[in-house]
Amino acid sequence: MTSTASGAPLRVALVGYGLAGSVFHAPLIAATEGLVLDTVVTSNEERRAEARAAYPEVRFAAAPDELWERADELDLVVIASPNKTHVSLATAALKAGLPVVVDKPIAGTAAEAHELAALAEERGLLLSVFQNRRWDNDFRTLAALISGGELGEVQRFESRFERWRPQPKGGWRESGDPEEIGGLLYDLGSHVVDQALVLFGPAVQVYAESDVRRPGAAADDDTFIAITHANGVRSHLYVSATTAQLGPRFRVLGSAAGYVKYGLDPQEAALREGRRPGSGGEPWGEEVAELWGRIGSGESPLTGGGTPVRTLPGDYPAYYAAVTAAVRGTGRNPVTALQAAAALDVLEAARRSAREGVSVTLLPHHDEEHRA
Repeated sequence: MTSTASGAPLRVALVGYGLAGSVFHAPLIAATEGLVLDTVVTSNEERRAEARAAYPEVRFAAAPDELWERADELDLVVIASPNKTHVSLATAALKAGLPVVVDKPIAGTAAEAHELAALAEERGLLLSVFQNRRWDNDFRTLAALISGGELGEVQRFESRFERWRPQPKGGWRESGDPEEIGGLLYDLGSHVVDQALVLFGPAVQVYAESDVRRPGAAADDDTFIAITHANGVRSHLYVSATTAQLGPRFRVLGSAAGYVKYGLDPQEAALREGRRPGSGGEPWGEEVAELWGRIGSGESPLTGGGTPVRTLPGDYPAYYAAVTAAVRGTGRNPVTALQAAAALDVLEAARRSAREGVSVTLLPHHDEEHRA
């Protein structure tokens, strides 16, 4: 790992080149100053061809074990493989002496996340979790409104990640096998829970409703999570693939005003279309004015109530810029494993609540601070 000391670009190995690896991680790594995509781990010839076309200098490995054998040639491992492999691969990377980024969810349980955090601390290595939606345009805007006191005291936070996909696509993400860690609770739920904890702090009570709605589906595809935070804020979180009419992405109600925002951050769509941060001189993550959220009180934004609030640009590149600084020892880990463990505590409680029809009380943890 000479790159961290020499100032040369950090050499990154990316494990997995499916949706997460090809659409999110590889483009963002390649666009980050101080990082170079050195190796992609995939045995799939079609995916290798895609990666080679996009990154002509990249090397390939057929299996992660090949990375540990040449760990001295690498500076960072990014794990974007199926959820069930996250813990074993992160453990192997840390034991090989390599800093690690793991896509969410880092693990299936909070206990496993704590074990990984302890191993990383013992080895003195970075372990970071890719919670990219902390850098969504709407989330950045809402965080600024809250910190500026424009909503007054927030009382209720509604967050929706809804889709209309009446036909299951299949694959491990929709598998009912518990080992796969599939379903929307752990997929999109990882995002909405993380955002709620960042904004409003620890959860003390969790209630959830979780259903399998679509014929042929095997994992939850329509889930609601209610969180009571220690500070009294209530978060109502919806993740669904069966929503025929999409609700607002955010509806946040405070003692002075409310903020309502429709539509999704544009960065994922841009990445899927092949656009890259910093290319062509175009602004990244910007949103047209017609999609700006509105702040106000006493009237629906859909009937002209409230005042438009310019949406701050989305900034996924900030995550890997922060990771680069953290590996070099000049900045903080942008998303820690302990923060991920706190979110997993909520997800595990939600799963139990939905299964047993109970509200679950969470014991406070004093070793983790979630707010960014």
